[in-house]
Parts: sequence; structure tokens; C-alpha cells
Amino acid sequence: MGIIVVEVCDGNLMNRVDLENLLESEYPEVAVMDNECLSFCGLCAVRPYAIVNGTRIFGATAEECIEKIKHRIELELALYEL
Repeated sequence: MGIIVVEVCDGNLMNRVDLENLLESEYPEVAVMDNECLSFCGLCAVRPYAIVNGTRIFGATAEECIEKIKHRIELELALYEL
């Protein structure tokens, strides 16, 4: 099974959620990495987002972003099942 990396900026609105425990407990293939900066200046303070295996995932709220992250994780996992 492959690994899926979810990156979150320290200044991002997603930092208020314990994304690491939430995702890593549900998906053992996932590693959540907190980064000091993901080079999307200004975006991190305005809109919740994360990067899943290089793909930016956005949401209007943290909850919506989490659902979209989980959906992307499912898509990534499906690639390894082929």
C-alpha cells in the first residue's frame, strides 16, 4: 500500500482542527505534515486548504475541507488498488 501525504500550513485555518489524529486514525496510509509555510501567501489566513499528494484541496469551512480531503484520499487509495 502506498503513502498519502497531507500537508497543512501552520498559519492555515485547518490548523485549528486536529487533522493528524483525525486522518491518521481513519487512514493508516496517511501522513499529516504541518509545515511552516506552503508558499501560498495570504491564502492560508483566508480559506481552509491542504495539499494532498501535491493537489491543493480547498473548502469554504474547515469541515467542508476535511470532507474534500477524505474524498481525495479515497481517490488516491483507489489508484493503489489497481
